[in-house]
Amino acid sequence: MTKPIGPIPDGFASDSDYMLLIGGRRADDLAAAAGDTPLFVYDMALVDRQVARFRAAFPGVDLHYAMKANPHPQVLRHLLGKVDGIDLASGGEMRTAIEAGGDPRRMSFAGPGKRDSELEAAIAAGVTINLESEGEAGRALAIAERLGVTPRLGVRVNPDFELKGSGMRMGGGAKPFGLDAARVPALVRKLIESGADWRGFHIFAGSQALSPDALIEAQRASVALAAELADKAGAEPPLVNLGGGFGIPYVHGDRPLDLAPIGDALTKLLNNRPQALANTGFAIELGRWLVGECGVYLTRVLDRKYSQGKTFLVVDGGMHHQLAASGNFGQVIRRNYPVAIATRFGTPAEEEVTIVGCLCTPLDILADDVMMPCADVGDLVAVFLAGAYGLTASPQAFLSQHPAGEMVVNPAT
Repeated sequence: MTKPIGPIPDGFASDSDYMLLIGGRRADDLAAAAGDTPLFVYDMALVDRQVARFRAAFPGVDLHYAMKANPHPQVLRHLLGKVDGIDLASGGEMRTAIEAGGDPRRMSFAGPGKRDSELEAAIAAGVTINLESEGEAGRALAIAERLGVTPRLGVRVNPDFELKGSGMRMGGGAKPFGLDAARVPALVRKLIESGADWRGFHIFAGSQALSPDALIEAQRASVALAAELADKAGAEPPLVNLGGGFGIPYVHGDRPLDLAPIGDALTKLLNNRPQALANTGFAIELGRWLVGECGVYLTRVLDRKYSQGKTFLVVDGGMHHQLAASGNFGQVIRRNYPVAIATRFGTPAEEEVTIVGCLCTPLDILADDVMMPCADVGDLVAVFLAGAYGLTASPQAFLSQHPAGEMVVNPAT
């Protein structure tokens, strides 16, 4: 039975020769310029479109980039001039962001299990550390005292609520992320009494949500919680990072997120914010929503084969580069991402095929039972929505296969 693919995002087209255009350039030309496939291509013009959409919908709210979504240095350098802050998840990301020219004082570092060496590097550089526990706070304060530096410290809060309908729930109940809300005020008072530069709250309830109502409710609850914690701590937070959670439509049936009602609701909420947050700044932290749709994964057909009446296209890439599209990155039931035959883009679908990678595992599937134009050895397959959690979120070393390349187009827009 033929299975549907997800929606191909806006911004891609075919030329008169029925060739996929990525950032205005032919897929085969890009593959040739890179020297080989598999290849990730990231179109910065599509990232700029997302930034503009955010700015229009959320006036007065800072935009932070969660670089774990895509830490490619050129992608990062492009975004440094477009966003108000960079959110880090490791010391390695911190080094990459600083080497790309980022200002450490516009960076924040969250994540459980920070090493002492990472805390020391962040404190020395002036990066804000969003503390995940009282123990981490104690280590950070001791390191700062030894260095003779005033640390910039925020508190990541584990809220009592979660982001409903999110693909990955980061808050509500027992979680390894952040400090339970009831314990936050005491830690804030300790940080302030120690002489630290307290930077505020980080409240992240979940990710990959496509329901405006769910996001509106999570933001409302986050603002209310921040005000309650500020009252109990006796101190106004300089910044409240409301997290992100904005999703993109990966699979058939998903609908693009409508920003307008979310922005309207947040604007009204902040215009009538509690007195405890009168002078507080607010930020939204986005990764996947900013860069997910900008990327295409190109992989070349190596073989065309038949088994028990089924046609397989075997390609030179697979789950070791694009784990999410294989269905092994959190999907309970595997569903197809949007795919196309890049070298026959726009031509009619003629046959049902399954597109598989080159790994020795039945999990290595990029598209299952889909209708495609008739493709042969040498044709290029395009997997869309490859701009976030692609190469760096995949088991690249598995079976020591050929590595994937990465390329940025339209970097100066």
